[in-house]
Amino acid sequence: MAKAAVILVLVPLLSLLPFSSLALTQDFCVADLNSRDTPAGYPCKPQTDVTADDFFYGGLAKPGPNISPFDTSVAMAFVNDFPGVNGLDISGARIDMAPGGVAPLHTHPEGTELFYLLEGTLVSGFISSTGNTVYMKTMKKGDLFVFPLGLLHFQYNVGRETAVGIAAYSSPNPGLLIIDFAVFKSTLAADVVEKITFLQQAEVKRLKGVFGGSG
Repeated sequence: MAKAAVILVLVPLLSLLPFSSLALTQDFCVADLNSRDTPAGYPCKPQTDVTADDFFYGGLAKPGPNISPFDTSVAMAFVNDFPGVNGLDISGARIDMAPGGVAPLHTHPEGTELFYLLEGTLVSGFISSTGNTVYMKTMKKGDLFVFPLGLLHFQYNVGRETAVGIAAYSSPNPGLLIIDFAVFKSTLAADVVEKITFLQQAEVKRLKGVFGGSG
């Protein structure tokens, strides 16, 4: 009787599991990019439609688009570009940072980042959520740095050459929230920004002009 009761409890609970967990009982779950992304990931593409191209991506062979005004370019290999990573808790990116360039305070809400520096010299750091402690190191070629999930982090180039690195994430779609863009490129009203940042409104308006925000 007790065993039957356990089964009756487990069956409805199992039915609540996200459909992307089917990847755990399959070899893979290539994203069907014609469907909508969900918190559980993309639905699986029919296996009969899967090809080797779904597991290959050449987009990190060269620098990605430059992010103005930071003198930094990012090429992403997230699930939207690389459907084979769907359900596998992994993705990647290439970062190219000119001398004096910066990756400003940002966060990846859905993934931890492991960064490997291929060329150049970078300062990398993050801020803890407990005590606002800063953990920061100067990186040289061959060094690794890890940014824990969701924490604000940054990098800047202190060398004389372009720094190039590869990032791996613990999610097929780790997300990207750049604080400067969120505050100064958004429609958030200048008087609200003034209140929540303690900046003078003239400086808020100047920064909105720099980043192309409104409000």
